[in-house]
Amino acid sequence: SGNYYNQGEIRKKELEQSCCVLGIPASDVTVIDHRDLPDDPAVEWDTQLLATLILKHIEAKNINLVVTFDAGGVSGHANHISLYTAVRYNVCKLPWLPPGLGQGHPCSLHCSDSVPGWCRVLVLESVNICRKYISFLDVLISCLLPGDALFILTEEETEQAKRAMRCHRSQLLWFRQLYLRFSRYLVVNSLRLL
Repeated sequence: SGNYYNQGEIRKKELEQSCCVLGIPASDVTVIDHRDLPDDPAVEWDTQLLATLILKHIEAKNINLVVTFDAGGVSGHANHISLYTAVRYNVCKLPWLPPGLGQGHPCSLHCSDSVPGWCRVLVLESVNICRKYISFLDVLISCLLPGDALFILTEEETEQAKRAMRCHRSQLLWFRQLYLRFSRYLVVNSLRLL
């Protein structure tokens, strides 16, 4: 719930406001407030617990695309990295792959061909600090590098993303102000299939 500084209730409201700016209704926002998943940049969450919660959410909402952090968590935040680890743990337990394509995968013993449908996972690429803060200049670099998906935001979409970020007033510390001004993630996002 974002309660690291005892601001969980404030941050829940800020999340809903931010999602509203992005056109996501409050009914589609789920906040998991679990005592074993504390908001703490130094705490790695339990992979099995988190994987179970993610699986339940995906099945309940019939989700066919998941976008998550990569192993670097974009900022090195342990909670972000835990999300990637849990989704990766689930990669064969969920209907990520069409039936039969799990064969030979390191966790193929857990794969179930009886799960109907399938879901794809895209992971957001973590980049070095120089690329992270060169804003639109990273578009050329990102276009030249291999990847599975590249999203380049229009100027209008970038402004919308900034408005959404500004809804998180309790988190707008000096370094996030720099992020709002210079981050390439508000202009370009490169992703790869998991």
